[in-house]
Amino acid sequence: MDLAQFIRDIPDFPKPGILFKDITPLLAEPCAFQYAIDRLAEHYPAEKVDVVAAAEARGFLFAAPLALQLKKPLVPLRKPGKLPHRTHSLRYELEYGSAELQVHIDAVSPGASVLLIDDLLATGGTMEASCRLIEKAGGQILGCAFLVELAFLGGRARLHPHEVFSLITY
Repeated sequence: MDLAQFIRDIPDFPKPGILFKDITPLLAEPCAFQYAIDRLAEHYPAEKVDVVAAAEARGFLFAAPLALQLKKPLVPLRKPGKLPHRTHSLRYELEYGSAELQVHIDAVSPGASVLLIDDLLATGGTMEASCRLIEKAGGQILGCAFLVELAFLGGRARLHPHEVFSLITY
């Protein structure tokens, strides 16, 4: 199945000059959505994964069904003030300002093999911060997986030495 046919281009969104890759047509097509989750599960078999993690919010859309399919725990990486228990925090810089992610202190066992998921890899800032936060919590990064990668933005290089796997690359 060609998953790229389910990605819609939206010119000049959210601002002029940006060509936005809209994943909602894929989410609206259950066969395509399931196919994407199946491909991720094939690349990262359950026996290699201890935990599936994702930063809010669109990463949750792919991490949750993948975690269920692999029968592994799902660990949400959230913005400050969204998690009720004690947390590890990581503040990081993005091209348009700064942001912060948090994870519960007991979400990742020391040495756990963590698969990080997001919908799209652009410049890699959020995923790089996600990797650092998981490592701060004691986990080991198995890989960083995406539905879509915008290769021309160079995000993959920021994630080195971690494996990067993308289902669709532009």
